[in-house]
Amino acid sequence: MEHLPSARTLAAFLRMAQQAVRLRGDVTVLLTTDKAIRRLNRRFRGLDKATDVLSFLADGPAAGGMAGDLAISVQTARRQADKQGHALSAEMKVLILHGLLHLAGYDHETDDGRMARRERVLRARLGLPHGLIEREQEGRAAGRPAMRSALA
Repeated sequence: MEHLPSARTLAAFLRMAQQAVRLRGDVTVLLTTDKAIRRLNRRFRGLDKATDVLSFLADGPAAGGMAGDLAISVQTARRQADKQGHALSAEMKVLILHGLLHLAGYDHETDDGRMARRERVLRARLGLPHGLIEREQEGRAAGRPAMRSALA
């Protein structure tokens, strides 16, 4: 089983991706379990199921210099990496980028493909494999149900 990428590796990617997205402010990333992310998903989105990434926008006067928080299920990321045939580190980076785009105001459920186009451009620039939105579109073309937004 592949080890989780180091905090240094993920932090370096987070800085690079955040700059590419043009998202200002601090972002924290919680690496968690399916059980814990399911609780967060249920509490903040009303969905009683595990997911891969959740984005929590820092908003209002208390936000200060914060852009927001990301929560990533390592267990789900590992399964998705195996299914896609790439490294866990690549999947973690895909999830970070996807979450950052949500923090920047993109929403693939309502923006007529704007987030998908931006994610595609940034994945190419950052050297990442297929993203979540493309996988969802491929799944729908194959007759599988659509996934829900990761925005909380």
